[in-house]
Amino acid sequence: MVDKGDTLFLLISAALVLLMTPALAVFYGGLVRRKNVLSVIIQSLFMISLVTLEWIYVGYSLSFGPDIHGIIGSLKYWALRGLGFSPNSHYASTVPEPVFMIYQGMFAVITPALITGAFAERVRFRAFVLFSLLWALLVYNPLCHWIWGGGWLSRLGTLDFAGGLVVHASCGAAALVMALVAGARKGSKQEPFIPHNLPLTVIGTGLLWFGWFGFNAGSALAVNHTAIQAFINTHTAAATGMLFWVLAEWLKQGKPTTLGACSGAIAGLATITPAAGFVSTQGAVLIGSLAGTVCYFAVLAKNRLGYDDALDVVGIHGVGGVLGTLLAGLLSPQVRFFPQVIGAVATVTYTLGVTFFLAKVVDLLVGLRVDEETEYTGLDITEHGEEAYVLG
Repeated sequence: MVDKGDTLFLLISAALVLLMTPALAVFYGGLVRRKNVLSVIIQSLFMISLVTLEWIYVGYSLSFGPDIHGIIGSLKYWALRGLGFSPNSHYASTVPEPVFMIYQGMFAVITPALITGAFAERVRFRAFVLFSLLWALLVYNPLCHWIWGGGWLSRLGTLDFAGGLVVHASCGAAALVMALVAGARKGSKQEPFIPHNLPLTVIGTGLLWFGWFGFNAGSALAVNHTAIQAFINTHTAAATGMLFWVLAEWLKQGKPTTLGACSGAIAGLATITPAAGFVSTQGAVLIGSLAGTVCYFAVLAKNRLGYDDALDVVGIHGVGGVLGTLLAGLLSPQVRFFPQVIGAVATVTYTLGVTFFLAKVVDLLVGLRVDEETEYTGLDITEHGEEAYVLG
């Protein structure tokens, strides 16, 4: 039976999750150099149109359609055909299924947008478009079905409350592959690439934090105690993640930074996501403290390991998503640890393999990376013919 309160709650939550994608554009935009601001922003914005249509025509059906051998959904709901306005008892029993569909669609939109931070400032726009569409089809949709759509991992007992595996671990693994295949930015080992506008990143952080309440609390799919606990845990982990990241860099580098505060908050949010509805507030404090510390050192490790993850997608989202998934199995009596391990390994392994294949195919078809002159001039002018700031 449709519950009007639950329906309104999920519609508002869907709007909050949508806000996260332009918020991500602002967050990423402040972190790159001035000559590449718009190239990063348009990638997130364009993802809204690209993946929304993919989701409507095939993505939702592949993710949540009738199961085919635990691997993928059928095309029963192609172009949303046959999607009635009664609840789907398998997923959301008190809201019309189209409401559940559009809510889940917002998750599908932001996930490939997160990956763009890894290859920022050096990939062709046409390559980004082709890669993102293929990745949504061949990586996001199967993973979504495995864990949320009744696939083999859900049958095994793997639990992911709001996207620690489906969203964060998958985009982190994909980000690692794309950073390696695209190669480092020119001069990355000779000079520091300093964010050009940290106030912009602070605004993006605040909007992401705000939208994340829809991301996590909304994943309860109803107005109930789970949604309330997830809301509290989301804020608690973000605040604790910020605190511990700043403390870690203060002790190691001698100064607390605004960038560190933003990164710590996002790390806390990403890490609590798979466990938000499963753990207590004290569990959220522990998860946030580990997120701020572990993700901080994971970000530092990229310099020793030699890959250029431009905006720290691997260290924050990838590490945070896996960490939170495993901690859910340790801190919650309703989550079993072994299926969490299997889910994390399967998600990362599958994503690494398919993303590598897609990156190579895209490079062969349209060329993945811009030429050296284009990279030196900046992608805003060369790829899009516009500038973020017109001075003088």
